[in-house]
Amino acid sequence: MPPLDLPAAPAAAATTAVIVVERLHYRYPGAATAAVENLSFRVAPGEVLGFLGPSGAGKSTTQQVLTGRLRGGDGHVRVLGVAPTALRPAERARIGVSFEQPALYPKLTAREQLTFFAALGGGTRARDVDDLLGRLGLADHADQRVGTYSKGMRTRLDLARALLHRPEVLLLDEPTGGLDPASSALVRQVVADERDRGAAVLLTTHDMELATALADRVALLAQGRLAASGTPRELVLAAGERGIVLTTDDGRRLARPLHAAGSDPEVLAWLRDPALATVHTTEPTLGEVFVRLTGQSLRADA
Repeated sequence: MPPLDLPAAPAAAATTAVIVVERLHYRYPGAATAAVENLSFRVAPGEVLGFLGPSGAGKSTTQQVLTGRLRGGDGHVRVLGVAPTALRPAERARIGVSFEQPALYPKLTAREQLTFFAALGGGTRARDVDDLLGRLGLADHADQRVGTYSKGMRTRLDLARALLHRPEVLLLDEPTGGLDPASSALVRQVVADERDRGAAVLLTTHDMELATALADRVALLAQGRLAASGTPRELVLAAGERGIVLTTDDGRRLARPLHAAGSDPEVLAWLRDPALATVHTTEPTLGEVFVRLTGQSLRADA
């Protein structure tokens, strides 16, 4: 299915974008098909772009191209105005990266980790280590060796490492993966704070609540291609069918498309029923929109 005809980015993003990807095409050596094909997007300061798609959609490949870890491919890619493979240490220090496998030293404590990484970056822009640990709910575990941390704790510590030097660009891969609801809320607030501070955030996630709450725009990827892009609201309205649901005191339930409800005899009869308890409208989630557009599940790996 061709991409929906939705705006790819606000006008401001087109002129101030610090992440620019135009017609990116990448095929791994020996692969029969491209991992990413004709992919274009931009992310401006103070904006969150949510990358949504199942395993194999091209999300990780795109992230690796943006960090310069993957070389080759075709297209125009710039981060902070520089080709990723040409980024100098001073420019890399302005980019925060937190991918699904945390880059941490298991024999060091959390405080030692962040102090070490702060020194590697020169220290002049580094945040207060204890404040950062507190913001991510790790203050009580600051002197605990990271090798004893749970997966969720390591995820939060790796995010803290990515935030140490007040990055202008933030590349995040499943930042709420493996977290309990309270920890997810902490991470969601921290990412929102970074966006409000002015960071450009590329957020790869399967967490629909996270994407809906934080993403200014979302890009739906399937088989290396962009299936649709726009604000969460635009996608839902363009690709989703809103509905109406009526329930009664005795547990009966009636669901119908909203556009036809006014002329549906059964809906009208239910509205006159003394047992009617609730009436509410519904709209599809981003996950359901993705399935309708691509025929694939966002959890194709599940």
